[in-house]
Amino acid sequence: MINNLHDFLHDFFELHDCEVHKTDEGLLHVKLTRELDEALMNRPFYWHYMDKLNQVGEPTTLQLDINKKQSESNGEWIHFGSPRLQQIFNFIEKKAKYTVLYEKRESTVQEPLYPWLICNLRVNYCGLQKKEVIYSIGLHLIHGAILLDMMNRLESLSFDRMMSDYTYTISPIIRPVSGLKRVYDFIESNIEQEDLTWAEQAMQTLNEEVELLQHFYYEENEEELFQQEKEDLTKRLYPTISIEIINAGIFYISNDSTSKLMMDK
Repeated sequence: MINNLHDFLHDFFELHDCEVHKTDEGLLHVKLTRELDEALMNRPFYWHYMDKLNQVGEPTTLQLDINKKQSESNGEWIHFGSPRLQQIFNFIEKKAKYTVLYEKRESTVQEPLYPWLICNLRVNYCGLQKKEVIYSIGLHLIHGAILLDMMNRLESLSFDRMMSDYTYTISPIIRPVSGLKRVYDFIESNIEQEDLTWAEQAMQTLNEEVELLQHFYYEENEEELFQQEKEDLTKRLYPTISIEIINAGIFYISNDSTSKLMMDK
C-alpha cells in the first residue's frame, strides 16, 4: 500500500529520468521520457510518424494535481482509482523494476526513515565466451555511501509498502537519477580494474577469422557474402560489456538499521 501518493509519484518519475518540478500549489509538472509517453499517453501514431520522419519527437508534459479533493486547477487530478494512476501501476507491474518500501518500525515517538537507492544489476560479458555477474548495490541518498551485497544485508529487516506509525521520510539530497549514475560509475570502475585478457583474446580470434574469410571470398569474388559473414562473426566474437538493471527501488530505512548496515561494511 502507498501511504504518500505525492512522494511515490515524485520518486517514480525521477527514477525513470523524467524532469519533475513541484509548484507552489502542490502540483507536479512532469516532462515524460519517450518510454513513459508511449506507456501512458496512448498516442502510438504520433511516435510512428516521428520515426518515419526520423525525428526525435516531443514527449508530453503532465501537470498532476494530487490533492485529496479535486481543485479548480488546470492539473490532471490523479488519485487512487484514477485511470492515470492505474496506468502507472500497470507499467510498474510490466517492468517489475521499481518499488518504494519502508522499514517496519514499532516506534512510539517520531522517527525518521532515510532513503537508500537499492539496485540489482547484471553485467553481461560477451565475446569468445559469455558470462554474467550480478551486483546488488545500496546507495545512501543522503551522504552517498555505497554498500555491496545489499539484498543479503537487508534480509534481517522487514519492509512494507506503507509507513509504520510515527515514522516519516527524509527527502533525498542525492536525486535517484544521479544516484543511479553513481552506481553505474562504481561498477564501471570495478570493471576497469579487472583482467581484460578475455577481450584481447576475443579480438585476436575475430581478426583471425576475418582474415580467413578474406582469403576465401577473395578467390570466390563474393563481396556481399563476405560482408554478411564478417558481420555475423563480429556480432558473435566482438568483446562487449553491458550493464542492465534487473530491478531497483527506494528503501526508507531507520537510522539504527542504517548504522548496523554500515558497521558490516
